[in-house]
Amino acid sequence: MANYFAGTHRRPTWRKAGRHEGFRIVGQRGSHWDVRRLSRKTGQVRVPKVGWVRFRWSRQVPDGVRSFRVTRDRAGRWHIAFAAIPPPVNGPGTGQVVGVDRGVAVSAALSTGELLRVPGLRDGEARRLVRLQRKLARAKRGSNRRQRVKSAIARLKVRETDRRKDWIEQTSTDLARRFDVIRVQDLKIRNMVRSARGTMAVPGKNVRAKAGLNRSIHTAGWGRLVMRLEDKAPCRVEKISPAYTSQCCSVCGTVDAKARESQAVFGCRSCGYTGNADVNAAKNIAAGHAVTARGGRPLGRSVNREPQLLASS
Repeated sequence: MANYFAGTHRRPTWRKAGRHEGFRIVGQRGSHWDVRRLSRKTGQVRVPKVGWVRFRWSRQVPDGVRSFRVTRDRAGRWHIAFAAIPPPVNGPGTGQVVGVDRGVAVSAALSTGELLRVPGLRDGEARRLVRLQRKLARAKRGSNRRQRVKSAIARLKVRETDRRKDWIEQTSTDLARRFDVIRVQDLKIRNMVRSARGTMAVPGKNVRAKAGLNRSIHTAGWGRLVMRLEDKAPCRVEKISPAYTSQCCSVCGTVDAKARESQAVFGCRSCGYTGNADVNAAKNIAAGHAVTARGGRPLGRSVNREPQLLASS
């Protein structure tokens, strides 16, 4: 509570079964605990008061590790993580810059024209998830049947989470290796995913649509992608103001709110440029000219009139 009132930590929560299951071991390796490799895919860790426990060896345990954490997820899987800071990923040294536009339909659009999407649940898995959620709503609280349904839902959710994390790790490593400077939008994700439910006195509008949008933003992994980029490419990630990046033409710099014809098509009414809307925004982010150096009005002309009037003006 002292840390919470000091502003350095969040408010402590009550312990609940199934959430944050696990423990942490701190101490000198070799005396308090130890780890060794048994085969190519198997390792063994000595947990105090437990003994030697086998685990799947996924990567080399670096020297100097002084702690590890054992956790259990909602699907019933146990994980072990050794606390170590990996070295950063070196860039190519060519000075190449890339802009990354994060979205819902397209998880990440690059200024190079690449469109990247987070792999989610397959169609069959999504249908099964809906059936299980309906079954969970009918199950009696505290029953064994409800617990089995919750475990089945957790296993599906874990697949989706694992696929998203794997995609983020591969995408962030690939960007850190290919480009020296990575520019992204400075989005306030926590504010963007706030509920629109409102209160009893002032109820919200389009609550279900906003809830669906919030789920899509979380599913796209916006925050974790930038966090992993900053971890792997420190001092090489730049955050650009998102103002007018989707309305500004990457060719002539004209800002027009009506230029985005649809979610995927951008058509400039001044120079005639047509292309993918997300790629156009990524090019603006890569150029870093979404706003002026003073952080004020966007660069380029602002269009509030018809294109024929622009031609005559």
